[in-house]
Amino acid sequence: MLLKPHRNNIFGLITPLDFEALALSVFHHQAQYNEVYARYLSGLSCNPESIKKTEEIPFLPIEFFKSHQVITSNSLEKNTAAIYTSSGTTGSLTSSHFVLDVTIYEESYLKSFDLFYGKIESYCILALLPSYLERGGSSLIYMTEDLIKKTTHPDSSFYLNNYDALILKLKSLEERGQKTILIGVTYALLDLLDKETFQLKNTIIMETGGMKGKRKEMVREELHSILCKGFGVDAIHSEYGMTELLSQAYSNGNGRFICPPWMKILIRDTNDPFSYMPTARTGGINVIDLANINSCSFIATQDLGKVYADNSFEVLGRFDNSDIRGCNLLVQ
Repeated sequence: MLLKPHRNNIFGLITPLDFEALALSVFHHQAQYNEVYARYLSGLSCNPESIKKTEEIPFLPIEFFKSHQVITSNSLEKNTAAIYTSSGTTGSLTSSHFVLDVTIYEESYLKSFDLFYGKIESYCILALLPSYLERGGSSLIYMTEDLIKKTTHPDSSFYLNNYDALILKLKSLEERGQKTILIGVTYALLDLLDKETFQLKNTIIMETGGMKGKRKEMVREELHSILCKGFGVDAIHSEYGMTELLSQAYSNGNGRFICPPWMKILIRDTNDPFSYMPTARTGGINVIDLANINSCSFIATQDLGKVYADNSFEVLGRFDNSDIRGCNLLVQ
């Protein structure tokens, strides 16, 4: 029996069977009420009624968020509560995620944080996200700002380029034994270590990825080795999310990410986007994000990765080509 595509079902998921049932329900709902997705499915000559398993669902190339309003609504009213935009290089097209209900995003990241790290109130959160703060429309900034507020800790705050103040704050929190999370864009964390090194025992370092053209790219092992040594920690945590999603996966330092129960990763064949790779084989990352009930929950990303038998996944890089095959099936 298909479950109703409602937030109460999404965030109450328990078993893989529940996920499968709800994912199929969300797919049929979006195939009917998401104009962009419906046109894409039509271009593939896909009959939604023939889809009986999640592995049969066609995933929408993420590039469509650069050129279309990807919205699911069974009403003529499509008033957006927020529009989140991606960062991009000068002259490049950026993605826009039109969010009809921000409270679904809030419930997603709050429940996810609680699942992976425990109660937000026990932490102090420091955010070093200068490239995101300097532009508007970042979903990461929205999430981090809300998490900072919900810690209720007086020292939780954003830091732009004021590294000296951040250094003093980290040392002060460490001396007090306060559980702390420092979430930072990769290049800014490295910039911080150029000024000071640490021996942190009570602080989680969480990198969000991205050099933003500020530094040369590094493989994860090299980067995390530098960060671990500089901050004096055993592991570097990571967050996997994107503008087009309303959910995040987290890694506690082993290079593998874990999804919350309402999110799943499938690995597609890079030569055949409608076939899937076995476990531990590299391919393109497809994301099922059931929190995206008012957008599209089935997105083919530009990332390359692997899924393992325990359902953890690894991100290995990005496609060389800028557009994913299949985008020409829908022309403005």
